[in-house]
Amino acid sequence: MAQGSAATASLDMAHQFRDATTQKSENMIRSLLRRLTRKPNSKGQALVEFAFVFPLFMVLLVAVIEYGFLMNATLASSYATRDASLIAAEAGNATGSDCAILKKIEDDINGPSDPRYITDVQIYWADPVTGAAKAGFINTYVRSTTQTVSCLVGGVAFTLPYIDPVLKPYLETSRCNVINGCPGHPGLDTIGVQITYGYQWHTPLKGLLGFAGSGWTIVKANAMEMEPIL
Repeated sequence: MAQGSAATASLDMAHQFRDATTQKSENMIRSLLRRLTRKPNSKGQALVEFAFVFPLFMVLLVAVIEYGFLMNATLASSYATRDASLIAAEAGNATGSDCAILKKIEDDINGPSDPRYITDVQIYWADPVTGAAKAGFINTYVRSTTQTVSCLVGGVAFTLPYIDPVLKPYLETSRCNVINGCPGHPGLDTIGVQITYGYQWHTPLKGLLGFAGSGWTIVKANAMEMEPIL
C-alpha cells in the first residue's frame, strides 16, 4: 500500500510538471506569435511617424541655416559701419575721406555676406547726442554695377562701384576737426555712416513656408566724434 501510494504521488507530480511545462510552452508560443503579428504594424507606425516628423525637422534645419546667414549679414553690416565711422573720424576734413570710408566698408563685408548686396551708403554730419543725421548734411552713395567712383587716397588710385553724387551737402573739406570749432560748427563734428544692405534668401525656406519678397532690408549706422587736430 505504501509503495502504491508513493507511485501514485510520483505520477501526480509528473503530470503536474508536464502540465506546467505545457502551459509555459503555450504561453511562450502565444507571446512569440503576438510579437510576430505586431512587428509589421510597428514598422508601419514608425514609417508614418517618420513621414510626419521628417518634413518638420527639415524645415527647422533650413530655418536655422537661413537665420545664421541673416545674422551674419546683420553683424557684418553693423561692424562695417562702426569701422567706417572710425575711419571717418580719423580722416577728418582730408580730401578723399569718403573714398577711404567706402573702401573700408567694401573690405569689411565679406563671405558669406557680399558687398554686392549693399544698396547705398550715407555719410553724414550727426547729432552729437542722438547720432541721428542732420538734415541737409548727407552724402548718399548708391551702389552701381555700371558706374564707379574714382579715388586717390594716400597716393594710391582705385575705383569703387558707386555712383558719384553730383550734390554732396557734407563736403569733405567742410568737416570740422578743431576742438574750438569751425565756421558754422560750434565744435568737433560727429560723423556718421549708414549702410543699407539688401539681404537675399540663401536657402529654400522662402518656398517651403510660402514667404513673399526677395529677402530683408538691413539698415545699420554708427557715428563717432572727429579726432581733434593737436
